[in-house]
Amino acid sequence: MNIFLNTQSGKNKLTPRQIMSDPVLFLAFGFGSGLAKKAPGTFGTLAAIPLYWVFAHADLLVYSLLTLGVTVAGIRICGIAADKLGEHDFGGIVWDEIAGYLITMWLAPFSWQAMTTGFILFRIFDILKPWPIRWLDRQVQGGLGIMIDDVLAAVFAAGVLLLAVEWGWL
Repeated sequence: MNIFLNTQSGKNKLTPRQIMSDPVLFLAFGFGSGLAKKAPGTFGTLAAIPLYWVFAHADLLVYSLLTLGVTVAGIRICGIAADKLGEHDFGGIVWDEIAGYLITMWLAPFSWQAMTTGFILFRIFDILKPWPIRWLDRQVQGGLGIMIDDVLAAVFAAGVLLLAVEWGWL
């Protein structure tokens, strides 16, 4: 049983080999995690955990700069990927999930409980897209449009995560 796509992606019908060999698509597809047949956003968020692990060992300023860099670069990465695929916000583009998880974890304490809770909260907000996330997702196009809903979902998830920490639940 193969968990990865073995078909072509997007309106331009790019193969997994083309995606994995193109540096921008490789990043946009979360180092290949976006090629998952089912739940590519969840696999993309999972791909963010090792990156978070590395970033979290830096001080807050470095973590902040790295996360900001991943997020700002994501606008361009996702926009180029959408153009190459011929499809806006194709499900396999998961760089926005990577940035979203990093934002979710920005001020959280480093622990497996916080990492797991942050993962779950981010996925809930990203999937359900409560107002105004869904509205932004429908209104904003291009790379910014791909990124903005995940950034806002991450802000919501981070808020809930920080409340859980403040209240002593984590």
